[in-house]
Amino acid sequence: MNFYGRDFLKLIDYTPEEIDYLIKLAILFKKKKQEGKNHAYLRGKNVVLLFEKDSTRTRCAFEVGAMDLGMGVTYLGPTGSQMGKKESIEDTARVLSRMYDGIEYRGFDQEIVEELAKYSRVPVWNGLTNEFHPTQMLADVMTIKEHFGEIRGKKLVFLGDGRNNVANSLMVVCSKLGINFVCCSPNKLFPSKDLINQCKEFAKKYNSTVEFIEDPKEAVKNADVLYTDVWVSMGEDASIWEERIKLLKPYQVNKELMNLANSDAIFLHCLPSFHDLKTTIGKEIHEKFGLTEMEVTNEVFESKQSKVFDEAENRLHTIKAIMFATLYK
Repeated sequence: MNFYGRDFLKLIDYTPEEIDYLIKLAILFKKKKQEGKNHAYLRGKNVVLLFEKDSTRTRCAFEVGAMDLGMGVTYLGPTGSQMGKKESIEDTARVLSRMYDGIEYRGFDQEIVEELAKYSRVPVWNGLTNEFHPTQMLADVMTIKEHFGEIRGKKLVFLGDGRNNVANSLMVVCSKLGINFVCCSPNKLFPSKDLINQCKEFAKKYNSTVEFIEDPKEAVKNADVLYTDVWVSMGEDASIWEERIKLLKPYQVNKELMNLANSDAIFLHCLPSFHDLKTTIGKEIHEKFGLTEMEVTNEVFESKQSKVFDEAENRLHTIKAIMFATLYK
């Protein structure tokens, strides 16, 4: 397959065969990494990482992945560039694409990464926007594939804020790859109707299902994967914590819910997670609302069913696959 020069902005733009190819490529790169085999196939190239939102996994995966491939890396954090302040997105894209071979963007509206791609001469990769998180999806599917082997026909249930970028992207990737997707959240937190309709069309075409169930106990029956995310996304105002806790506390992934899923079901989370009181935000929420755990209990997070650190590691290998596929000629 020829990915050379293509942008990676959202998985809606990619066919199931292309997504599957990238995951297989990531598995190959993981094997090379584990065996200590040199794979600096992009030596001499350079990439720039534009971060308007901070990150651990995305930044490290792009930096280590680029270096493993032999490339130079420049990181520009939230205060590291003039984009949007003294320089337009259009001008930023035109300048950076004359200096670098690839541009990663992690930040706010999807329109920003789309505009970067429109004016860039080189591939642009979406490290996260408010609407979509496509690099995370490849890591998620890779983790499911590693655990179960076959992914088609599996049932994945997302519990929490069904409108966020992770839930949106899971619905897209599941509907395209034959994974049965369930969004389990309050009705007011379901994804946009336009995206739902688009994914239902994908599901018809690729033999999967897309469902919306408000009752967590009903939703997780016969599930193979339970997936959750933080209740308040990065960039949202902290004042909404109280409202979200009231809405989403019944959707916490706990041992009772895991026991209602299939016996070999796994737990996934894109991280970071508020499963204990070892974070500043976790402590603040505990002081205000008395919670010791939020979207997932520590018991589930630390259980054998939890594959969150396999999933986190797979960010490296899938992001490496994306960069290689779009830069190697």
